[in-house]
Amino acid sequence: MKPKRRYYSLIDKIYQMDNLNEAWLAVKKNQGSGGIDGVSIGMFEKNIGINLKEIQRLLQQDRYKPDPVRRHFIEKENGKLRPLGIPTIRDRVCQQAVRQIIEPIFEQDFYYYSFGFRPGYSAHQAINTIRRAKRGGYDYVVDLDIISFFDEIPHELLMEKVRERITDGKVLTLIRGWLTAGVMEDDQFHETLVGSPQGGVISPLLANLYLNHFDWSMKEKGFAVVRYADDAVILCKVLEEAGMVFLTNLLTTRF
Repeated sequence: MKPKRRYYSLIDKIYQMDNLNEAWLAVKKNQGSGGIDGVSIGMFEKNIGINLKEIQRLLQQDRYKPDPVRRHFIEKENGKLRPLGIPTIRDRVCQQAVRQIIEPIFEQDFYYYSFGFRPGYSAHQAINTIRRAKRGGYDYVVDLDIISFFDEIPHELLMEKVRERITDGKVLTLIRGWLTAGVMEDDQFHETLVGSPQGGVISPLLANLYLNHFDWSMKEKGFAVVRYADDAVILCKVLEEAGMVFLTNLLTTRF
């Protein structure tokens, strides 16, 4: 599916104080711990007026510099550890402000059976879609789980997809800055040459954008795909369709 209109000037909408206030309220509602600067939600709120005006000033002057994320690990159901990248509260507010402006643009292009981290979509809708497909004769399923997806997204390919819709250089610089800000772990700085921090406000949107080509390309090839973030199922009516020829085709698909 080819994108339509391109947007050349968005930064002025991002740093509008109404948008920044809305972004702050969304970040406050989600709570969560602070980043590498040790500033918590409560601490940030004590000087909220000053903090938001400072974000606005830096964005207006094209001087906003993202902070590295704080590495944090959570245990998965299988006992393995999932790495999260926790941005500072300031970066979370700024990411949310950007997301609020650019998400409606990309939503117009997203595949209709992509249900993860999208406004108005849910895991229950994904499950119900699969149930309807089963009643429609789709008896075979190829289960797809992309290993370490968030950690392995190629920056250049992702930015290509962003530029298909957005050409505002200041917005592109912000997004690239969050991708390459680096990680602090045990007081050691690590560069981020690939990946989008799982824990960043804008990361789920970027992940959906990166995988949108996969969704539509599977549809064009005649396969029924239902996706939730980096988990997907490809629904088939006959066993042969889900066989090795299909898997080989799937694994060589360029996202």
